[in-house]
Amino acid sequence: MIARLHLYLVDLAATAVIGVLVAYAMVEHQDKPWWLVLPGAALVALPVAVRRLWPVPALVVTTAATAVVVGRVLPAEALGAPVGAVCFALYTVAVERSRTWSLTALVAAVAVISGVSGGEPENVLVVISALGAVWAIGYTTRLRRSFLERELSQRAEQALADERLRIARELHDVVAHNLSLITVQAANAAHVRSPEHAYEALTVISETSRAALAEMRGLLGVLRSDAALAPSPGLDGLAELADRASLAGVRVSLDVRGDTAVPEGIGLSAYRIVQEALTNVVKHAAPASCAVLVEVTPSAVRVEVTDDGPGARELGVGHGLMGMRERVAVYGGTFSAGPGAEGGFRVVAELPHR
Repeated sequence: MIARLHLYLVDLAATAVIGVLVAYAMVEHQDKPWWLVLPGAALVALPVAVRRLWPVPALVVTTAATAVVVGRVLPAEALGAPVGAVCFALYTVAVERSRTWSLTALVAAVAVISGVSGGEPENVLVVISALGAVWAIGYTTRLRRSFLERELSQRAEQALADERLRIARELHDVVAHNLSLITVQAANAAHVRSPEHAYEALTVISETSRAALAEMRGLLGVLRSDAALAPSPGLDGLAELADRASLAGVRVSLDVRGDTAVPEGIGLSAYRIVQEALTNVVKHAAPASCAVLVEVTPSAVRVEVTDDGPGARELGVGHGLMGMRERVAVYGGTFSAGPGAEGGFRVVAELPHR
């Protein structure tokens, strides 16, 4: 709003300057009375003040006023100020209207001003050059603004696509992790002979599915503008992850070192990396022992997940390891996954946050 007001103040200043110059030229060269000078100067200059509101009418009025004033109450030698008013209005038309409209306005203005310029070739050339340059500047400004608008629109669309991709990745992590736990417990319930063990497995399935549904509702709520969104999981939620994996038959030892107050994106990425690593352990190594180390330093968050399972993994297949690599790559960190030096499997990720 303030910037718009500044533009109107500039137009008012230009109107005042052009009006004074036109009035001075009338009095100086032909000694016209004030009752004729003031209306003539006003007709030429005032359209400049409203050119941003009504660009085409402003150009028509100031061009017609110039044609009437020059030669009757203003000599052709003093054409500079009226042409300046026409240039202001023509620039706005070139910026605000289509190329067809603005080119038509340019040709009409050149024809009218050239007709009252005295017919001298040099005068006509000056008029064509001045008005043509102003039109070119205005049309270039229109193209630049159009390009910027398209770029902003593309950025908004890309941001929306990125957000949807992020939601899809989060949903994959949630579904894969919790369904893996449910699958393991369902298999246990199908094979155990003790009713107590079957009951425990079914309890884990119930709790895990309920938690998965709650988290999925939170993620899908991002797509609703009126949704009350829960905070994204972070380092503080790692203990619950470890408990769920333990219920699925993986003995998890969790060690979180340092201040867990890290940027939300870093915390969420670390949480998902641990979640995916534990999912892989449940799917490929259970029953096994797993150690999770999360070390927070002033410059980075380091995540290390190791297990004592068979150690064989299909590194190039599936979205789990790929998703972890993508999360780390977003922050320019490092990621490695492979068999451990003493057997088992080891995942190490480092996420810089400074």
